[in-house]
Amino acid sequence: MSSYDWQPIHTTVIIATQHGNADPAADHTARLTLNLRLTPRIGRLAAHDVHQMTKSPTPYHPWSLTMKVSISALAVAVAVSMTACSKNPNPEASAASSDATSSAASSASGGTRANIQIAGSSTVLPFASIVAEEFGNNFPQFKTPVVGSGGSGGGLRQFCQGTGGNTIDIANSSRKIGNDEIENCKKSGVNNIHEVMFGYDGIVFASDSKGAKFALTPKTVFLAGAAKVPQNGQMIDNPYSKWSDIDPSLPNQAITLVIPGSNHGTREVYEEKMHAVGCKEFAEVKAMDKVAQKDFCKGIRRDGKVVEIAGDYTETLARLQATKTAVGAFGLSFYDQNRDKLQVATVNGVVPSVASILDGSYPVSRPLYFYVKGEHIGVIAGLAEYTEYFLNTRVSGANSPLEKAGLIPLPDDIRTKALEDFKNRVVVQAVPAS
Repeated sequence: MSSYDWQPIHTTVIIATQHGNADPAADHTARLTLNLRLTPRIGRLAAHDVHQMTKSPTPYHPWSLTMKVSISALAVAVAVSMTACSKNPNPEASAASSDATSSAASSASGGTRANIQIAGSSTVLPFASIVAEEFGNNFPQFKTPVVGSGGSGGGLRQFCQGTGGNTIDIANSSRKIGNDEIENCKKSGVNNIHEVMFGYDGIVFASDSKGAKFALTPKTVFLAGAAKVPQNGQMIDNPYSKWSDIDPSLPNQAITLVIPGSNHGTREVYEEKMHAVGCKEFAEVKAMDKVAQKDFCKGIRRDGKVVEIAGDYTETLARLQATKTAVGAFGLSFYDQNRDKLQVATVNGVVPSVASILDGSYPVSRPLYFYVKGEHIGVIAGLAEYTEYFLNTRVSGANSPLEKAGLIPLPDDIRTKALEDFKNRVVVQAVPAS
């Protein structure tokens, strides 16, 4: 065994494997890799550990690398454990634990597993990861849920692939599930979809903290990012190369607009509440029929002025750090965690904040959701308990760990309704076409 800086992590791995399965990969890897993605504080440590290990001459063993990083993150997670760990905020869930644990052994076709599998929105990812960690701490009879990303659309596609142990149990989403997605789920036998709204987030436009300040409107954002723009009654290719070309009060610098890729729920909110709103301010667009209007307003320029990011918000941040004049769109909670690097733009003269989102004065905000596969409740251990735990006020309400991580909590009446709907197993319905 080597004597590098992470020697104590080697020791921890040995202790863990001696007290668990003889095969570390079989017993620990699936549960602990989650902790790589918990919160920014843990994520930074995990990334540092990976960097240290890649410089090591020690031969690469897939399971041991995963274990070293995961145990490292877990150790820190325990050290900074939140107040929600001090006592179980959901004693009813504890009482039901033995039945739920035993039911996992009878998992549906596709193989058995005892841990909850979650994927989807990068906005919801840090919140779900915190809840998963705390759920594992508070309910030791259940394995810690495994939380992945992939975007809202990607998570819902996985969710709708069917039922059974080889399909995910929960899809995180920063937008409502669409009618076409509900239909796809039904085609694969996923008929009992339970929608859980758990809080709010705002979409902000931010740039380098030392750069020029931006005061944006939906119209200026549309003119910066559109493929074609109205001009003198004609629709022409976007001619704008600088922000000041659009509005002289904006910075005299090249347009680089960094937006989420089409797989992200954030992209849909960006399109609906900024791009499309700005587009529809023009008389030429107002004169179009609804179908033509929708098609025109979705067009994004492809000349390099708009950069679409398929990955998570850390990739957007990296692009902003590499291109100091760029403006990027991402969630308010992510901006809050990176205020030392970024400054935020106003939209319609309003600074994004928890207060301005809750009072409705900031125009670019959205509720956050996760979707639970009803066919897996009672089959995958802890699925109902995790959902109810997530909605507990001490987990996601005022002064909770999630609020401290940037979530805007639900009002009490909406939280109560969300919990009641889940307990009553209310199934999400397609929205009638307008």
